[in-house]
Amino acid sequence: MIASSTLSLSSLRATPASSNQVPSEPDPEPRVRRLKGSGQLNRWSRARAIRSGRKLERPGNRAQLVEAKPPVRPRDGLSQDLFSVTGSVGDGEVEMRGAKSIYMVSDGTGWTVEHSVNAALGQFDHCLVDRGCPVNTHLFSGIDAVERLMEIVKQAAKEGAMLVYTLADPSMAESAKQACNMWGIPSTDILGPITEAIASHLGVSPSGLPRGAPGRSFPLSEEYFRRIEAIEFTIKQDDGALPQNLYKADIVLTGVSRTGKTPLSIYMAQKGYKVANVPIVMGVELPKGLFEVDPEKVFGLTINPLVLQTIRKARARSLGFSEETRSNYSEMEYVREELEVAGRIFAQNPVWPVIEVTGKAIEETAAVVLRLYHDRKHRCSMPRISKRY
Repeated sequence: MIASSTLSLSSLRATPASSNQVPSEPDPEPRVRRLKGSGQLNRWSRARAIRSGRKLERPGNRAQLVEAKPPVRPRDGLSQDLFSVTGSVGDGEVEMRGAKSIYMVSDGTGWTVEHSVNAALGQFDHCLVDRGCPVNTHLFSGIDAVERLMEIVKQAAKEGAMLVYTLADPSMAESAKQACNMWGIPSTDILGPITEAIASHLGVSPSGLPRGAPGRSFPLSEEYFRRIEAIEFTIKQDDGALPQNLYKADIVLTGVSRTGKTPLSIYMAQKGYKVANVPIVMGVELPKGLFEVDPEKVFGLTINPLVLQTIRKARARSLGFSEETRSNYSEMEYVREELEVAGRIFAQNPVWPVIEVTGKAIEETAAVVLRLYHDRKHRCSMPRISKRY
């Protein structure tokens, strides 16, 4: 499993160093770390366990943490609290002992390096989920000085971590490469190779300036304001609100409660699409506008009933519903009946694609929706019958 944390370097005390100097090799010492687990990964792992028929085990008490040796006194200006992050995984506190660490370093927000590492880690979910090869990831953003970079590299050497970086300044990237080579740290430069390839293709040298650097401006474009407008529209149209505005939406999602309509809508809105979502609830008439809008805008969402029941039970507990209320919301008979009602509505509207969201991340479902949306918009060949994706 993955434990992820975003670490601030505001507490680090810079040590005197120049861009041509690399601190002396540290003497690695074992260190006990407590890191915050990924809640999203835990939820996904539980859903996977349900689908595979395994019994879920929910730790009721905090795990007893035993340290092999007292914490190492911080040296070289590193903050003692830098790697003492304790969090909960599921319902119990978990210490990622024996996990491999990956340090992600960026001179900007860290979005690129973080998503690149997470995409690569997706190829190892077979062992991450089962804790066969636990991984701790640490994000260091806004690293714009060699002194701060060297402190991170030094700590990575002590911990035996891997370093992955996106540094726009070639001298910073070269410093990271040289330091990693000197101390035997495995490292990967994500931004450098593709920047060099594009520079060669365009015949233009890159600026070498990180995002937000003085002299590098980002004018607020029409595309930027379109994304803001899409987000505002999507929030106002959430959960069937303002059905009279459905015709203004680029995409309309419909499905029973807890099929992920809202997070999917928000995710696509950040990409610039105006998204409305309409819940299907037994005994509640759907708005007429849903059937009056262009049917090629509408997408149905469905889910495995067992997974849906589990999600609803957890939701009911978090909201403090009584047992009587829960029976009308999360009991299997009701869940199956509501899904059957939704299925009949989808069958009556064969132009609506029906997307199976069981086990899919929001990004995966969004990719399917947007592919179908653009296929239709550009009139690519697609049979006008209901299909499941």
